[in-house]
Amino acid sequence: MKKLSVVGVLAILVLVLSQCQKAATFPDTGYDARLSGGVATVFDITSHAFSNMFPGLSDRDQIVHAFGDAAFSKNFVTAPAPINSGLGPVFNNNSCISCHHNDGIGLPTAGDSRSSLLVRISLPGTDAHGGPVAVPGYGLQLQDKAVYGKVPEVKVNINYTYTTYSFADGETYELRAPTYTLTNLYAPITGNYMLSPRLAPPMFGLGLLEAVPESEIVAMADPNDADGDGIKGKPNYVWDVATQSRQLGRFGWKANTASILTQVAAAYNQDIGITNRIFPVESSFGQTQDDGLKDDPELPDSTLNAVRFYAATLAVPARRSVTDADALRGEALFKAAKCAVCHRQTLTTAVNVSFPSISNQVIHPYTDMLVHGMGTGLADNRPDFLAGGQEWRTASLWGLGLFEKVNSPGYYLHDGRARSVTEAIMWHGGEAEASKVYFSKLSKSDRALVLKFLGTL
Repeated sequence: MKKLSVVGVLAILVLVLSQCQKAATFPDTGYDARLSGGVATVFDITSHAFSNMFPGLSDRDQIVHAFGDAAFSKNFVTAPAPINSGLGPVFNNNSCISCHHNDGIGLPTAGDSRSSLLVRISLPGTDAHGGPVAVPGYGLQLQDKAVYGKVPEVKVNINYTYTTYSFADGETYELRAPTYTLTNLYAPITGNYMLSPRLAPPMFGLGLLEAVPESEIVAMADPNDADGDGIKGKPNYVWDVATQSRQLGRFGWKANTASILTQVAAAYNQDIGITNRIFPVESSFGQTQDDGLKDDPELPDSTLNAVRFYAATLAVPARRSVTDADALRGEALFKAAKCAVCHRQTLTTAVNVSFPSISNQVIHPYTDMLVHGMGTGLADNRPDFLAGGQEWRTASLWGLGLFEKVNSPGYYLHDGRARSVTEAIMWHGGEAEASKVYFSKLSKSDRALVLKFLGTL
């Protein structure tokens, strides 16, 4: 029997090998359009759609993800304290989840407990690494809260001017333009400073974007508009504190951060006032608010690494209604408007044999991860490494149709000024001016088709 079994196996092997063919390119029609994150996609349309871990993680990785999840939600308190100690002395919020509500977008308010808006500040010029110049006594970020007995650096005031416009068919829409002013400064600022508000962005899919090869991103750049379509795009190269080297910027509204690790470490340090191995100096160092405690770094490496892993393994919600006829017509209009030139549907991650969830995945984030000139309307006039005062990184559109459910109400753009997707589109200018005009000249029914398509993402 044993001999017959071996012979049978060999016969089957010969038959299989005889039918082998040369590998061919997998046809596009074979891909499931719903799988925005490849194997890291989840089918969840609830208010927790942005908070799922990658499917198929090992038992160990699930434990690390869960540990990072718990740390992401912890509220820090004033030192000394036995648990979650080290808040402040000045800060923007007391936990990660307080800004990234449900792992999604935040609220564009300043000063209150659920505020998700922070304000960057700098002086004209560049520092030794080509980045923004810190303001003496304030650094590169304003902290508008403080622990008991200390004084916030500043109070940020937001005022909106509302203007009504009309589409080509006569339907009206309203845009609100924010103005940011500072009051109650704890110390005077010398020189002409520049401000840039930044709304907390969604957390999901970051690990996949980090895994896209640099060569693929750079290949999409067209800084001199060689093809003459009016759309350029360039990579932002930044100084990465974690590696002490110049790296491709991937994250942040101006692609001013190179890695998830640096993003997480900087957020702990600047947003919450928690020192760590990447940023071991208090954000208040040298200020009158500095607590003078010799307890740095305050965040254990295990926690920092777990939160980094948590942020890197948040799954992408699946697309919906991918065969809906109206949505498909809306997608055709989206492409006709050349929106897809910047909001690139498909990217492919690099091969990573040690982590199959992000390895060689065809993903659909709808971004090129480059920075583009967006015109004067959206300009903050504050350069950030190679990103100029009118340039912003192309926002990923995956999950867009779930923003209102996850973060009701939804806000859009770098400072949350847009209260709807339509408003966000109509704020586009610069390299996207022609696309905005195309959308504005569509009939009401065709605009609705574009919005329906975007709602499936």
